[in-house]
Amino acid sequence: MTDPLIVGWAHTKFGKSDAPDTMALMAEVALPALDHAGLTPDAVDGIFTGVYNNGFSRQDFQGALVAMGTPELAGVPFMRTENACATGSAALYAAADFIASGRGHVALVIGAEKMSATPGDQVGDILLSASYVPEEGDIPGGFAGVFGRITESYFQRHGDRSEELAMIAAKNHENGMRNPYAHMQKPFDLAFCNTISDKNPRVAGPLRRTDCSLVSDGAAAIVLASAEVAADLQRAIAFRARAQAGDLLALSRRDPIAFEGPHRAWAAALDQAGLQIMDLSLVETHDCFTTAEMIEYEAMGLAPRGQGWRAIRDGVTRFDGALPVNPSGGLKSRGHPIGATGVSQHVMVAMQLAGDAGAMQVADARLGGVFNMGGAAVASYCSILERVK
Repeated sequence: MTDPLIVGWAHTKFGKSDAPDTMALMAEVALPALDHAGLTPDAVDGIFTGVYNNGFSRQDFQGALVAMGTPELAGVPFMRTENACATGSAALYAAADFIASGRGHVALVIGAEKMSATPGDQVGDILLSASYVPEEGDIPGGFAGVFGRITESYFQRHGDRSEELAMIAAKNHENGMRNPYAHMQKPFDLAFCNTISDKNPRVAGPLRRTDCSLVSDGAAAIVLASAEVAADLQRAIAFRARAQAGDLLALSRRDPIAFEGPHRAWAAALDQAGLQIMDLSLVETHDCFTTAEMIEYEAMGLAPRGQGWRAIRDGVTRFDGALPVNPSGGLKSRGHPIGATGVSQHVMVAMQLAGDAGAMQVADARLGGVFNMGGAAVASYCSILERVK
């Protein structure tokens, strides 16, 4: 089996959208992605949709909404995936398997979420369903409360790293200023991010508002094609590697700061690709909270366990560093519409490798890593992309 190639994409601006629902959001990217690929709707063999939903909308059966919003795709087989915050990558990998198996030659992948219409307290409850509810369902602060506890555990073992978390937040906000698709295009400097204030209150445990990703609306789409189809198209971004790892849902049954699943996903992807982490030109990683990005530095091999904070303090992951991490602004600044996130991350890296990232462009980008996770390091997806043409 041969993995398919990314041949086109589309992306809405993330933020508070006027689109009333996911059907409208998905319609904003479906035909533009095919247009970008140089393909027409009749070329699509399968539609793969990633929407978390889980209470954001009464309407479910979200895979069926693509053709409702884009009638040109009526009759195309479809399916919908859900894997918490890794929902978008789950859809992408399912589509890649579909083409690699020979069942189709072209797949349209769309990730979307409409979150801003839901009251804040309900958003917290919905997101907390991605934790182990029998043990973690009453944690104050929703999913931020879960990561607040993870952050406390990290600080207890490795010292208070609040300043380094603030450095990650400030970096990602600075990067987001370059991204026209970003939800939050405002510069927040280190002093602001590292200071508790009315505008930057404590949210859960040591986490401040600037340590937490945003409640966003948005959609992103990718067109995958077999090598035979891609040969006649304008661009092709290959999967040098893609790997998935799982872990136990309950935090009580594992070390919550070990991020074993992310470690395994990264190790498998780098091994498949025959690369070391510093061979990459950039990484888009899952910074649902700044703590997550810090521990993910350890998972990807940038720092030993317990020393992920060194990567930001030493400037390694800055836009002008040895390995820029989240040059798009990450979930922290670009936004985190749950179902769209994994697809968006792959679009951001594909844009870099195609040289189409505009003000976000990392010089001489040849190889890009994507890490997307569902829950608190429970479902982990790691891709390494490279440009073929």
